[in-house]
Amino acid sequence: MTNNDILRRIRYIFDLNDTKMIAIFDLADCKVTREQISDWLKKDDDPAYKACDDTQLAIFLNGLINHKRGKKDGPQPTPEKKLNNNIIFRKLKIALNLKNEDVLEILQLAELRISKHELSAFFRREDHKHYRVCKDQILRNFLKGVQLKYRPAAKPDADFSWD
Repeated sequence: MTNNDILRRIRYIFDLNDTKMIAIFDLADCKVTREQISDWLKKDDDPAYKACDDTQLAIFLNGLINHKRGKKDGPQPTPEKKLNNNIIFRKLKIALNLKNEDVLEILQLAELRISKHELSAFFRREDHKHYRVCKDQILRNFLKGVQLKYRPAAKPDADFSWD
């Protein structure tokens, strides 16, 4: 999955318009323009398409955490320069204030069953012996389940190819 795919899916799941997305970036102390957001959300084959880099997505996810859970006083967390699915998954879990049982239920909505042990391996430090890399399939199914939970009237296959 690309950062742009993730941005598009989050926008769709939470029904965020350009103004709300600009406000979410602003919550992470970052100014973006409507044009930047528009270019990130375009299809890959559009000539105006611009890739959303890891830092920009990290800023958006930090802003989403602030938007969903409230902004903490003091300096904002430094956005990661390099993201992977594990970090994205963790940030979404934090933003939605989910416990492991909640995440497992969301994955079951997308018809993916994993154990608590498998799930906890995604949230461990990379140097931990039980750390496991979160593959695109897991993140894709998590986003599909989040859509089924938070926007149930929309069919998951209506706007995205989930496979």
